[in-house]
Amino acid sequence: MENSNQEKLYKIFAKVFDNPNLIIEPQMTANDVDGWDSMSHLSLIVTVEKEFGIKISGAEVMRLKNVGDLLELINNKTK
Repeated sequence: MENSNQEKLYKIFAKVFDNPNLIIEPQMTANDVDGWDSMSHLSLIVTVEKEFGIKISGAEVMRLKNVGDLLELINNKTK
């Protein structure tokens, strides 16, 4: 399941950042992705919630340090 969640998350990144060639790594942060600002971050979280059928609290968002943390959160919420 983890790999399918990872693949789905990476497709969401490509869609939100309008870059089908975007390569995402677990250690990446907003500083590593062109166009990742506060508005695109909000769009990313909303899209993740919708695509995975989960809710992510503001506190959970604040604890996210990188893409890997987001994937781990998704995996925990979709078990």
